[in-house]
Amino acid sequence: MATDYDAPRKSEEDLTEDSLEDLKTRQSDKPTAAVDVDESDLAAGYELPGADLSGEELLVLVVPPQADEFTCSSCFLVRHRSQIAREKDGHFYCRECEG
Repeated sequence: MATDYDAPRKSEEDLTEDSLEDLKTRQSDKPTAAVDVDESDLAAGYELPGADLSGEELLVLVVPPQADEFTCSSCFLVRHRSQIAREKDGHFYCRECEG
């Protein structure tokens, strides 16, 4: 926003002349954004420590390492063989762990 530096400035008296009613009407003119949030939806996403999860069933498909993959002995991530940086005593290490 451009400022006109040649315009007369308001004095202290002009600033205090704004009445309380004027300020309230200015404030009420501004639109407010209200978000409708269901608290039960928020609580469903939290997992409490020590919760009994024995009745829960995992829906994750576990795929064994493929022929062109290895498990890094440092970070234990499954990576492509092109990421092998070093082999020591039959253990493979990836480029990120060796870098």
